[in-house]
Amino acid sequence: MSLFDQKALLMSIHPFDLLGERMIEQLMTQMDIAYYPKETVLIAPRVRAESLYIIIKGIVNETIEGELQNVYGERDSFDANSLIYGNTQSTFSVAEDLICYELPKESFLNLLQDVEPFQNYFMQDFITKHQNLKERQHQNELTPFMVSRVDEIYLHIPCFVEAHTPIREALVKMTDQSANVILVRDGESVGIVTDTNLREKVLLADKSSRDPIGDIATYGLICIEQSDFLFNALLLFTKHGVKRLVVTDGEKIVGILEQLDLLSHFANHTHLIAASIDRAVSIDELQNAQRSLTHLVRSLTNKGVRVRYVSKLVSELNAKVYRKVFEMVVPESFQDKCALIVMGSEGRGEQILRTDQDNALIIRDGENMETYEPYMMQLNEYLLQLGFPKCNGNVMVSNPYWRRSVSGYQKLIEGWIGTLNEESLMGLSIFLDAQCVAGDEKLLEACRDSLFGQFEGRSDMLAHLAKAALAFETPLSMFSGFVLGRAEHESEFDIKKGGIFAMVHGIRILSLEHKITQTNTTERIKELNNIGLFDKRFASELIEAYDTLLSIRLRFFLSQKPGNDEKNYINPKMLTKPERDLLKDAFKVVNTFKKFLTYHFHLGMVV
Repeated sequence: MSLFDQKALLMSIHPFDLLGERMIEQLMTQMDIAYYPKETVLIAPRVRAESLYIIIKGIVNETIEGELQNVYGERDSFDANSLIYGNTQSTFSVAEDLICYELPKESFLNLLQDVEPFQNYFMQDFITKHQNLKERQHQNELTPFMVSRVDEIYLHIPCFVEAHTPIREALVKMTDQSANVILVRDGESVGIVTDTNLREKVLLADKSSRDPIGDIATYGLICIEQSDFLFNALLLFTKHGVKRLVVTDGEKIVGILEQLDLLSHFANHTHLIAASIDRAVSIDELQNAQRSLTHLVRSLTNKGVRVRYVSKLVSELNAKVYRKVFEMVVPESFQDKCALIVMGSEGRGEQILRTDQDNALIIRDGENMETYEPYMMQLNEYLLQLGFPKCNGNVMVSNPYWRRSVSGYQKLIEGWIGTLNEESLMGLSIFLDAQCVAGDEKLLEACRDSLFGQFEGRSDMLAHLAKAALAFETPLSMFSGFVLGRAEHESEFDIKKGGIFAMVHGIRILSLEHKITQTNTTERIKELNNIGLFDKRFASELIEAYDTLLSIRLRFFLSQKPGNDEKNYINPKMLTKPERDLLKDAFKVVNTFKKFLTYHFHLGMVV
């Protein structure tokens, strides 16, 4: 390996990328390249660490008393803790012939002392480590900018009129087509009329609306091919100082590209998706908007946006879809007499991965419930067409069980609390996460108030509900190694059962106890902190741990092939060393939270 390659490799590895070029060059003079065959023991409780190892090629296993804790591969480093603290419980042995850099202990400790960011990486707490990793994962926002094409963005439909058309008639056509500009045909030429033309050549020039539109058009269109790069569109906008370009396919004009849409596209597509949903008048048009959501999630995630903000955004867009479908199928005279609600992750505003439908309808007391059946069957069918999968548990508005009056839901809640069997626990849990997306929100509030009232002073029932948070073991061993699954998942663990569920459900029941109406897990944690149940540090750790679990789950989902339903299984070997460390820290927070629940609800006494 040449000196240039060594330097490039080091500068690509965190936290060495925090060092300047001159310091890297100085460091290279202090480092050796070493080779170790398989089964060599590098560090152990009785084998003192003398160097920080940086793997160029090969694999090293970390074990404690024979139990595998970590697997280190190319670009990983180990074991800083042995150098810092002078001892270790771990044994680091070569699993596959190893070629590595060795940075002497003295040089490593000097770096810790002299370079604060380098020291922070190895010494910082979980919250800081999590936040710093998020910053590092922020990718260059210009990358999709350079490769996206014009035909990948939303284009406005062109509104054409003939040059002899009266201005007023042309404006009426423009309004009917919801267009922003008018394209004017005059023989072989095509001109454009914008708001500027209308202001300067009609209003300020005191021109009659009966005059031909061709008199005020600007000719010499600035065009771009639909197969061209969007980056070139930006250059045209900048060069000519215009707000829109005419998009062509050969000689044919196929659309109008607005500058605002271009900028929105590279921000995150949100404006365009929301506008497309609002403008949709058919299910086909809604489907077009929905196809952009996966790209939106990838784009925002690649830009380092926290997963909880991405999920809120996606949930808001999904709520718009629900509302639009509701308005399409339910007659206007019935819309204020019912409430369409979503539950589960959708209700919590944590929907990123397209999970099963969890929806229901609350109908005002005194209304004929049978009237709503055909509308709800149609609503469910439309949602299926839009890619919202059918709920395996049939928690959908097409099921009469989930179409009730306010008093009907109040009786249902009483029944759930009276039995507290598995079905009742599921019903209570998902209903606690309910959010109204269309109709009269007060109907849901009446049901929620009744639910809160049923648990007033009932610590025994709250404890029974809370115990479900302990149903699954956290996949972390006593010595902080990952506990993997069996059979087809022997190299993976279930991140939802192992961590996400415990946090979601535990926070949900604490919120029920304190009558917190927020449904989002992060917002619930903040409210519990505000009332003094959690101190600020523990609340911050819970939020960061939850964000870590969701982020890693999302990353694995986005890397899967379409149609793969194993969205909760994580292979720790596919994670970087910093990510594995973060995930372990997150699971430690989950375990601490489980202990908190056990103490708070006296779960050791609950059968």
